[in-house]
Amino acid sequence: MGVSAVSKESRAFIAALQMSLDGYIQGAGDEVDWVDSWSDALGLVPGADAAVIGGGTYPGYEQLWGSIAADPQSAAAMLGRAATDGEVEYALWTQRTPHYVLSTTLDKANWETARVVREVSELRPLREQPGGDIYVVGGAALVASLINEGLIDELRLIVHPVILGGGKSPFAGVRNRQALELVRFGTGRSGRVVLAYRL
Repeated sequence: MGVSAVSKESRAFIAALQMSLDGYIQGAGDEVDWVDSWSDALGLVPGADAAVIGGGTYPGYEQLWGSIAADPQSAAAMLGRAATDGEVEYALWTQRTPHYVLSTTLDKANWETARVVREVSELRPLREQPGGDIYVVGGAALVASLINEGLIDELRLIVHPVILGGGKSPFAGVRNRQALELVRFGTGRSGRVVLAYRL
């Protein structure tokens, strides 16, 4: 998988989601223990120098990646396994990369590199600012809302070879039919398939 195929006249918003083979991003009990690496998404977006994340996802994200950045050994308690080299690299990336936290309920973000934004309209000007791609971390509600607002340029799915039999759909909040163009695909570790679509 290479860099974004989106035109570089403006910055691209690129969302990456981990997904089961039957189309869920979490199991019926919100479990995500089937994801054996959380660093894949950054590998798919090597040109990203900013991130957008939903307010519901941010507190856990801040805790996980902040802890791993400070002490990679802390991953065992949170992930139930050692952090991969890619996850440690990603944790360090989170500490130096601007994060825009879309939330109407959070008062503040604790990271110096993060700031809370209240409206999707506050994200639109990022397109015209100098810089690389903007990585849309998630969760599903954020990705759906940005698709609805026409702010996702590319959607990258990391499909894991596991059937969950139920759970949380990544696109439940999308209002209208979307036609996507497959721009590249590839295989990852542990039998994963990576699909990149342009919206």
